[in-house]
Amino acid sequence: MKKIIQENDLKNLFTKSYGQKPPTKDQWSEFYDQDVVFIDPTQQSKGLNFYIETQEKLINRCDDVYLKTHKILITEDFGFIEWTMGLKILGKEFIYDGVTRLIFDQNGLIKEHRDYFDFCGPTFGPVPILGPFIRWLYGRFVA
Repeated sequence: MKKIIQENDLKNLFTKSYGQKPPTKDQWSEFYDQDVVFIDPTQQSKGLNFYIETQEKLINRCDDVYLKTHKILITEDFGFIEWTMGLKILGKEFIYDGVTRLIFDQNGLIKEHRDYFDFCGPTFGPVPILGPFIRWLYGRFVA
C-alpha cells in the first residue's frame, strides 16, 4: 500500500526548537526509503542509516540546533519545504534559510532529500577578514 505523506508529517519532521530532541530513527524510518539519497551543499550520503548519522553528526557538532518550517508543498511525486535553521556553536548563532526538495518513490517514501541553502555566507560572513572577502567574492559572481 502506498504511503501518502501529509503536510503535518513533514512539519513534524522539519520543526525543532532549541532544547528539543530531534526525530528518532523510527520516526525517520516511517517516511524515508532505506536507500534514500541525501545531498546538501557540504555532503552527500546514501542509505537511511547514513542519513541519520549525518543528522546526528550535525547535532553533536553544535551546542544546539533549531529548525523552523515556513511553507510546505506536496505533490504526488515531490515535496518542498521552506525553512530556517539555527545552529549554536561556541556561543555564536548561525542562521541559514533554505529549501528542501523531496522525491517520493513508488511506495510514497522519500527516496531523495536535497537541501538548498547558502552555506558560505552565514558561516563565514561574520568572521573578520574572511567575511569581507566572502562578500567581495560573491559580488564578483553577481556583478
